[in-house]
Amino acid sequence: MNPMPVREKLLGTVKADYDVCIIGSGAGAGPVAFELVNAGFNVVMLEKGKWYDERHFKKDEQLARHRIFKSQFDKERHVLEEPDGDGGWSRDTTGQFWGGNVVGGASNFMSAYFHRLKPTDFRLLSTYGAIEGATVADWPISYQQLEPYYDKVEKIIGVSGNALKHQFLEPRSSENYPMRPTAEHPIVKLFDRACKTLKFTPLPMARGILTKPMNGRNSCEYSGYCGSYGCHSGAKASSRAALLDSIKDKSNFTLLTQSKAYRLNSDKTGQATSVDYFDAKGRSKSITASRFVVACYSIESARLLLTSVGEKHPKGLGNNHSQVGKNLHCCAGGTGHGIFNLTERDDKFAKAMKIRGPFFNRFLQDWYQIDDKAVSAKPIKGGTLDFVFDPPSPTSDISGLKWQSNGELLWGSPLKQKIKAHFTQSKDFKFEVFCDWLTHDECYVSLAMDEKDAWGIPVAKVTAGFHPHDVKVAQYLVDKGVEVMKAMGADEAYGNVWTSPTSNLMAGGCRFGNDPKTSVLNANCQVHDCDNVYVTDGSFMPNGGSVTPTLTIYANAFRVADKIKASLVS
Repeated sequence: MNPMPVREKLLGTVKADYDVCIIGSGAGAGPVAFELVNAGFNVVMLEKGKWYDERHFKKDEQLARHRIFKSQFDKERHVLEEPDGDGGWSRDTTGQFWGGNVVGGASNFMSAYFHRLKPTDFRLLSTYGAIEGATVADWPISYQQLEPYYDKVEKIIGVSGNALKHQFLEPRSSENYPMRPTAEHPIVKLFDRACKTLKFTPLPMARGILTKPMNGRNSCEYSGYCGSYGCHSGAKASSRAALLDSIKDKSNFTLLTQSKAYRLNSDKTGQATSVDYFDAKGRSKSITASRFVVACYSIESARLLLTSVGEKHPKGLGNNHSQVGKNLHCCAGGTGHGIFNLTERDDKFAKAMKIRGPFFNRFLQDWYQIDDKAVSAKPIKGGTLDFVFDPPSPTSDISGLKWQSNGELLWGSPLKQKIKAHFTQSKDFKFEVFCDWLTHDECYVSLAMDEKDAWGIPVAKVTAGFHPHDVKVAQYLVDKGVEVMKAMGADEAYGNVWTSPTSNLMAGGCRFGNDPKTSVLNANCQVHDCDNVYVTDGSFMPNGGSVTPTLTIYANAFRVADKIKASLVS
């Protein structure tokens, strides 16, 4: 499997100076490159991984686990500290937070649930008040200021869906999405009927997936290999497929793959002057630019700023008030599973449930705000339930089926019958709950000075404590999800709350705000005391809302691109 040659080889030597240097190539980086390159500025992008595209993303369940798409644990890892359940903390090294070590980053492997945040997510503190032990803050911008960029993302990258009206539908400048919804599995009829019986509001979920060809990308092939997999057709709106592909051959764009940034250098005034990086051969090199954009995923962006010490930044760039790495958050929530035993159903029902390919794609937001005295004396922020199918993973499924409930191995004819029943006589489905992971002082990124990567740089330490309020909200929503599954007639339905960090859905760590003493970035996502450095991945978010954050990261990156363009022409 040979990746595309690096851009450095295609374009010759690296230029002496650039207008903008972008570190990273995922959802927070692609929009900035797309906008600035198309505006005629000279842009260089540093990406640690290689270029892989549709030619390399096969419909193979083993491919998602392939080492070529991930950072190598023996070269780079993280230290993770979590509550141990006995009042202490566990400590281990992990590779779980590397979402995608390729051009486009983790956006290649996302599920692309593309919900917008709500206006109340931008003023969480003023709407619901302070919560003891949490560091909740309002955003320095409003939903109305970001809304035009949500609209822009949906049109440029191609979002499919159907924006039905409901009590928590966010204001929209376009009435509907630019693409029709994805094809639906027959299970949605059961879901819609059950929800209406329960007086809930079933809604079709927007996805960052094309339902018709667009800009050289094909529409969805409905193979089922979606979340956790690279997209074989280009339908999924990864930063690489939806944005970087269209600018990769422009003369004012240089993309350097296998280039790992490790330090931003600054001058006596505190302004950034260059970035140091290791190339594919491990040689240290530098690039100078007028503006720098950091978009390496929350953990690594905080790590890069912390390692970028200078005369004006003795504790790391932007860290004079010890805020870099603070206010990290994940997606709180849980998951639930439902199973239909098809041997107990008629042939028509069983045949419909055995259809593979089309999406479930339903969600509930009836409890985006929970107003239930049994839970709280006053309304509290709730969340979203997404109902979906897992991608096919027969080998993994079979591996799990070999065990009996008593822990002993099953083999021979009983194992064969169990495998047959799993694949031909039952239908599994699930829901995922997303609610706010409250920021607090025990969830942050710092440097692990006793653990270094293959290049000799201290790795990031992730301390991931959770707030008990998250568990209360998540349990409420999980119970609602199980209630829906039972109303659908599932033979088995169960759910659980998670308290471990969601490795692919982290944000914060460089919160934006108006006060330099409590935030790292200003409202334009510039570092407070180094205004030629911008951070455009999910690090800026004071809270994640109660949805997956990728669409919001895309939208904010387009917004910040406009700010950078304005600064370059002023």
